[in-house]
Amino acid sequence: MKPLVLLRRIGPHIPVPLPSLPFSLGLELARRQRWLQPPDELQGRRFALRITDLGLCVRFAYTARGFRPLLGEKEELELSAALADFIALLRGTADADTLFFQRKLGIRGDTELGLIVKNWLDASERPAWLQRLSTQD
Repeated sequence: MKPLVLLRRIGPHIPVPLPSLPFSLGLELARRQRWLQPPDELQGRRFALRITDLGLCVRFAYTARGFRPLLGEKEELELSAALADFIALLRGTADADTLFFQRKLGIRGDTELGLIVKNWLDASERPAWLQRLSTQD
């Protein structure tokens, strides 16, 4: 069975803290490698990403010490989209405004924070390896 097909089956049953830890570690690694440079306005803020087609949700915070899984606290901003749409955002092949107006990107919570994240994603340079990401099953 292909990994994404399996994940689609079990994703809705995975407790949120379980995928949040490796996701946060990945974000922190990207930050330390300088692939990801969050603006100062994100410090102390709490987020959730809901991957709708996989039934997964990851919750994390950006603190003075870097990215950490969010346990117990409520997120201030939740972005929801299909995996392919999140990958397109990361690669820079789609922008948040287009996905939002096509109803492919959902935003819930602090809209000002959502604009900060959107502007950051739009302005960020992507490493070369990120351009080669594929959404193939």
